[in-house]
Amino acid sequence: MFIPVEKSRDKTKNYEKLLDTIPYYIDKSDPWFTTLSNAAALIDYFLADVNWVGFYITKEDTLFLGPFQGRPACTRIRFGQGVCGTAAAEKKTLSVDDVDAFPGHIACDSDSKSEIVVPIVKGGTVFGVLDIDSPLEGRFDETDQAWLEKLVGLIVDNLS
Repeated sequence: MFIPVEKSRDKTKNYEKLLDTIPYYIDKSDPWFTTLSNAAALIDYFLADVNWVGFYITKEDTLFLGPFQGRPACTRIRFGQGVCGTAAAEKKTLSVDDVDAFPGHIACDSDSKSEIVVPIVKGGTVFGVLDIDSPLEGRFDETDQAWLEKLVGLIVDNLS
């Protein structure tokens, strides 16, 4: 049941459409992997200039690969390592304009040049992270961060 929505050249309009569309594909009664699978597909559809969209899920002090769109990826990342592990450990969004300049960056895809990672915090605990990569340096900005944090809030409200 895909609701056809034409993408815009305007980033903000695409985020508005994404947040309007995603409630049709996530439901509190679904398991978390169903919710995150549809979320990854929709984010990949609505965002321009991205080459990987996905989730890493927490087990103890490690993030494990979850639902994603893109090339195969690293399967586990310890808290505090790389962009994902650092965002999880600090419980804050990290936007990196040039991943090669990030100390300890974990290169899963050599085409990725910039990255944004939003922690998924439920009940004070890091459930996982949303990770988005781009082949363009400096792809992500404050607009992306604000909208992706809203999106993650909506996802958290629907995680079972």
